[in-house]
Amino acid sequence: MISEQVMMMGDNEFEMVELLRKLNMTRPVALTLACLSNLSELTSREIEMTSGLRQPEVSIAMRHLNKYNWVNIREEKKTEGKGRPIKLYKLVVPLEDIIKTIEDEIILENKVVLENIQRLKNLS
Repeated sequence: MISEQVMMMGDNEFEMVELLRKLNMTRPVALTLACLSNLSELTSREIEMTSGLRQPEVSIAMRHLNKYNWVNIREEKKTEGKGRPIKLYKLVVPLEDIIKTIEDEIILENKVVLENIQRLKNLS
């Protein structure tokens, strides 16, 4: 059963996704991050329903977010029936810190590009 926490993404979340996409973040990662930014803990299914992503896209996005240690993944046994445990995801790093990490990476990348341009100028 889907919790009452699940809601449609609003204008702020869609704007966040667009800005993250402009920063070269993949669509699934941007949508997943936007979903998790406002809610405490969501299942993969809830993220799918909120974001419009398919299950494999959510899994790929979670691997990316987990690589940075931005999410906690918790398993919970199903209350009814058989099958795999339900995975619950929660951001464990404040969104401000995630944005700072993205900013630092972009600054570093641009620094390298500018250094390469300067090398080219010196060679010409």
